[in-house]
Amino acid sequence: MAEAHQAVGFRPSLTSDAGEVELGAPVLQEIYLSGLRSWKRHLSRFWNDFLTGVFPASPLSWLFLFSAIQLACFLQLDPSLGLMEKIKESLPDWGGQHHRLRGVLAAALFASCLWGALIFTLHVALRLLLSYHGWLLEPHGGMSSPTKTWLALVRIFSGRHPMLFSYQRSLPRQPVPSVQDTVRKYLESVRPVLSDEDFDWTAGLAQEFLKLQASLLQRYLQLKSWWASNYVSDWWEEFVYLRSRNSLMVNSNYYMMDFLYVTPTPVQAARAGNAVHALLLYRHRLDRQEILPTLLMGMRPLCSAQYEKIFNTTRIPGVHRDHIRHLRDSRHVAVFHRGRFFRVGTHSQSRLLSPRALEQQFQRILDDPSPACPHEEHLAALTAAPRDTWAQVRRSLKTLAQEALEAVEGAAFFVSLDSEPAGLTREDPAASLDAYAHALLAGRGHDRWFDKSFSLIVFSNGKLGLSVEHSWADCPISGHMWEFTLATECFQLGYSADGHCKGHPDPSLPQPQRLHWDLPDKIHLSISLALRAAKTLSGNIDCHVFPFSHFGKSFIKRCHLSSDSFIQTALQLAHFRDRGQFCLTYESTMTRLFLEGRTETVRSCTREACNFVRAMEDKEKTDAQCLALFRLAVDKHQALLKLAMSGQGVDRHLFALYIVSQFLHLQSPFLDQVHSEQWQLATSQIPVQQTHLFDVRNYPDYVSSGGGFGPADDHGYGVSYMFMGDDVITFHISSKKSSTRTDSHRLGQRIQDALLDVATLFPEGQHLKRRGCGSLPCLTRGSRAPTTATNF
Repeated sequence: MAEAHQAVGFRPSLTSDAGEVELGAPVLQEIYLSGLRSWKRHLSRFWNDFLTGVFPASPLSWLFLFSAIQLACFLQLDPSLGLMEKIKESLPDWGGQHHRLRGVLAAALFASCLWGALIFTLHVALRLLLSYHGWLLEPHGGMSSPTKTWLALVRIFSGRHPMLFSYQRSLPRQPVPSVQDTVRKYLESVRPVLSDEDFDWTAGLAQEFLKLQASLLQRYLQLKSWWASNYVSDWWEEFVYLRSRNSLMVNSNYYMMDFLYVTPTPVQAARAGNAVHALLLYRHRLDRQEILPTLLMGMRPLCSAQYEKIFNTTRIPGVHRDHIRHLRDSRHVAVFHRGRFFRVGTHSQSRLLSPRALEQQFQRILDDPSPACPHEEHLAALTAAPRDTWAQVRRSLKTLAQEALEAVEGAAFFVSLDSEPAGLTREDPAASLDAYAHALLAGRGHDRWFDKSFSLIVFSNGKLGLSVEHSWADCPISGHMWEFTLATECFQLGYSADGHCKGHPDPSLPQPQRLHWDLPDKIHLSISLALRAAKTLSGNIDCHVFPFSHFGKSFIKRCHLSSDSFIQTALQLAHFRDRGQFCLTYESTMTRLFLEGRTETVRSCTREACNFVRAMEDKEKTDAQCLALFRLAVDKHQALLKLAMSGQGVDRHLFALYIVSQFLHLQSPFLDQVHSEQWQLATSQIPVQQTHLFDVRNYPDYVSSGGGFGPADDHGYGVSYMFMGDDVITFHISSKKSSTRTDSHRLGQRIQDALLDVATLFPEGQHLKRRGCGSLPCLTRGSRAPTTATNF
């Protein structure tokens, strides 16, 4: 999502005093350190590995094996073919009376060795099976015999009851693609947006790169892929995120919305109590690994490594490089309200506070009349400042207000109790949704602690939202948590008839602890400057959110097409109508099929998509001709998506090659050209991962409305979309008001027109009205509410 902004035009800070003879030393050292970090992570996960490392076997299987060996010995059979006798001879001689004990110990040792060898064999076999990606490349709706055989074998070797991290030891490592293939795909991707002269120049740079530098850089990447867990992910985290000096607000963070049409309760403290309790229940399940690993096709596991840092995590600013601080546990949340900070404990006598008790604590904060101290109200604007500025101020703050700073940075997460309402309103639905998105993305510039892994935002009318820091994980991870939170607080915890959390208050709980900051005059100036810059950045963002309800996923399925490819191709048509030209398009997809995989870019502006767009704008082309070209564009996008997911994408490989070239001080005009490109259209789909948590048929309004992010380019758009059930698609568009080339509302109308124009090419869509749809076509909903709910 927001990673597109960070990936554009980054320049890693690499320094080395090595001479010309020792140019290879820095990159070898970095590769060594990458592997060392990987092994340290493996060691830190030792307990998880102990619990799940026996997967797909179980500890009981060892007992069964040991009992079988003992039974064989009782029957005077030797299943070890003499090995147990040799083990017995190597054990100390404790005397004749302990001869039987030595036999039992020998059998136990043999059983353990045999058991470990069997588990290792199962892991290797499963890793080999999971390295097969032919199933991804097969046509939609078809399955070959090899894939059917593969599915059967995966089912056999996968075990029955996996925990969250059970598959980590069996996931394959992300492969390093062929550099020739990567360059070829890159040239193919830029051909539609370059003139003949510019393309010939770029192709010449590419050929020079392949001849002079590619093989050397590729060898280093292959070495890293053998030594480290992932050849690109740790560099992606460090150079794209942690070394970026830009403000996190708008540039890096993204947001997630509440239900669109209903609010389960208008009581702010009650909604906060249930939501915080649900989030902590998710953390409890996470700690116990009770969250099931995500499986594609119900069979292929995805990497779960990113789940480790959801909670108790803060991005700590540094002068040249930030670092991620993660605590094993935290028993409090940090709360912000009307310029004041509070520490709210989440446990009492080692037990999680009930939702009603948490509501009571939040209500105490809302009722607290004490004013904010001078400059305390705007203190959090420092987290929206450039990172080197914030790092310098934080050093002073850590000395002068260490306890308060630790309470915020050491919290499980951050909670902001906003004093203003938000969400969809009947009076001005379009403007209210836009303001809702803007409040989640940027707020007022000083009411979010942007360093925290995520901030829960609770508005005065009970509406919820998340603001998520991007470096620690990608959107599907926070989206998974958010789905659980909304479903749990609404459907399981619920509310009483008067809108409060169920249960009874606990008057014995101590008051929330007010945090006090000692802010000297030299910090006051820094806060004022940070606030001014944050308000400028916030005021420049133009957000537009609209639900498209003319058709949704069910219609696209009836057309036998991929829903994501359908939307991406329609976006090309909408953007061309908006700007009159094609541009590089960034679509984020995941590479979690591999160990510690993160994301890859799908370059959605293809030659096939451009041919379709030109045909739609040509009045002489018939609908049948346009439809044929549309299907070709969708098929091409699907092929690119599958290649990216299987580790054969373009951008992460070129990124890693560029990093190696910087370590080696090798100048590559081709790689410089690649990383100077501008993504004027950055897109992302937010997937619904836990459909079983929501009853879309009976309660279609109780589905999250997705989220959004800032534009990747000053003259570009950020577009996110989410399929709400089967018949609604929610779009989130952002751009900068300072640009004369972009307008989020104008693009929103273009998207709606493009979707309808594409849909009417199909026989199934002939009934749809072409053009002229309103910006918010569906406002009244008729779902039955499972709990006390407020419409709009």
